[in-house]
Amino acid sequence: MNKLFLVVTICIFAGSSHAQTNADSLKSDSVQRRLNSLSQQLETYERLILQNKQKRKQDSLARVDLMRRIQLLQESGQVNQATLKEQIREIELRDSIRNSEQKNRILKLKESYKGYVVAPRGDSLFTIFTKLGPVMAEDRAANVTEKIELLVRDDYFFPDSLYVEPHEGTVDLMYQNLIVTSISDWDALWVDGESKESLAKIYREQISNFVISDRNRSNIRNIAARIGLVFLILGIAVLIIYFLNRLFTGIQGWMVMNKKKYFTGIKVGNYEFLPPERQLDVSVRVVGVLKWAFFAIVLYFCLPIIFGLFPFTKNWAETLMGWILSPAQSIFLSFWNYLPNAFTIAVIYVITKYLVRFLKFISHEIETSRLKITGFHEDWAMPTYNIVKFLVYAFMFIVIWDYLPGSDSDIFKGVSVFLGILFSLGSSSAIANAVAGLVITYMRPFRLGDRVKIGEVTGQVVEKTLLVTRVRTTKNEDITVPNASILSGHTVNYTSSSKELGLILHTSVTIGYDVPWRQVHELLIEAAVATEGVNISREPFVLQTSLDDWYVAYQLNAYTDTPEKMPKIYSELHANIQDKFNAAGVEIMSPHYRAVRDGNAITIPKEPDGKD
Repeated sequence: MNKLFLVVTICIFAGSSHAQTNADSLKSDSVQRRLNSLSQQLETYERLILQNKQKRKQDSLARVDLMRRIQLLQESGQVNQATLKEQIREIELRDSIRNSEQKNRILKLKESYKGYVVAPRGDSLFTIFTKLGPVMAEDRAANVTEKIELLVRDDYFFPDSLYVEPHEGTVDLMYQNLIVTSISDWDALWVDGESKESLAKIYREQISNFVISDRNRSNIRNIAARIGLVFLILGIAVLIIYFLNRLFTGIQGWMVMNKKKYFTGIKVGNYEFLPPERQLDVSVRVVGVLKWAFFAIVLYFCLPIIFGLFPFTKNWAETLMGWILSPAQSIFLSFWNYLPNAFTIAVIYVITKYLVRFLKFISHEIETSRLKITGFHEDWAMPTYNIVKFLVYAFMFIVIWDYLPGSDSDIFKGVSVFLGILFSLGSSSAIANAVAGLVITYMRPFRLGDRVKIGEVTGQVVEKTLLVTRVRTTKNEDITVPNASILSGHTVNYTSSSKELGLILHTSVTIGYDVPWRQVHELLIEAAVATEGVNISREPFVLQTSLDDWYVAYQLNAYTDTPEKMPKIYSELHANIQDKFNAAGVEIMSPHYRAVRDGNAITIPKEPDGKD
């Protein structure tokens, strides 16, 4: 520490010497001589201090040894304690003399070295003479002054919050977690008759009194200034709101003035999502919502600033700011920490997307017969693609599940279990239809456009889905049939073999035994050949299906390759049968009726000219 005095004194006198001009050279020489003399004194004092420390250490060891010996003599009952006590008194006397000499030397140094004053806001509190560690005395004084001014500005300062705490080799003056100053033995040595503990208490009292008195002096002024700041902040807020209102009102007016130019509606393909009038109305409303949102933001940020001006509302300001900053910070940190998982999900999705595109390309090639796979039909391509696509996306979702935010939370797991139970309980019939749809797809009982009969429903297949099949009848009635019903029942397909083998249309007629069967065969075949839609490249044929008591049952069979026209072909075929039989004079009627007819006219209708 004695080196500290030397360095400080040299810096002081060196600074003052450097500040002199060349015209003051004589004065500089005088100062230099005084500096050299003071330096010599400090060096001498430093050597003496070191010697005194060594002697004090030796005396301390000797004192300890003497006290131990006195204790032993007391225990042994010997009476030569007077000599030992006399030696202890001599050691204490030498120590007292050394302390007195140190104080005298410090007093002499004080005459030439005044130290650095701690003077917050110009009021001198105390002086610092020595350095502490690497911090010089001047820097120590400046730091303590700055910290005391912080205490003055702290609205929550109370004298009891400033306390003394012993530390290794020093005594610290603390305020909350702030070290205001530290007092060492060397600091106490420069103050007459004080220890470092008592000196710390004196500094504490001086700082507390200064802070309280300064606050009392400026209390009214501070309150007035803070009220003025409140009005200033409110005025600025009102101006901001005024200009924001003008801005957003101008934007809304500009929208109305230019509605024909910029608001032409929003279309998605052929669908007009927003007409021009609705688009303008929505845009104006959005601007209005933004305006009020900005108003709320301005007011919300004004309140914490105003509350922060007064000590009794400062906590409110911190609370209001915490309501915004804490969630915003949490959201930002969560988003930042989630970026690696999001990148992983994006990579998995991109790979899955292009894999699905490749599968779609292969399916399209198979569907268009560009790519042929033995045993795999073309109409299986797209259904198989849809199934594989579903499985690929399901696998992708399983892979990215652990990367989803909140996937490991109990709420997420509970919702997942609930949805799974709900789906399993409420979709049993849907699952049955879906499974039936898959089976039907690969059974290939019919295709789109085929004319089929499913149960009691006859018509053309217009739609096939995973759950249902839709059939359109000849009356243009669209009938929805669940796939499970199709799988559990029977299906008649009129189209599947019509192109290759031809669909055989058949109808029956009963003729009495009095008409030769060869004539009946000829008439029926002529009626079939005359019917539009009958494939004449395949010869129609007649079957005698039964020989009843009164008549013979004839069945006409004719080929067609247009099963979708079955109702029209049947209608025209029946008409032609009547025309051919009437022209040949053959009655189509029940023989029972002939048996009871007694010479009445025959039932063959007349021709349009009135002849039989």
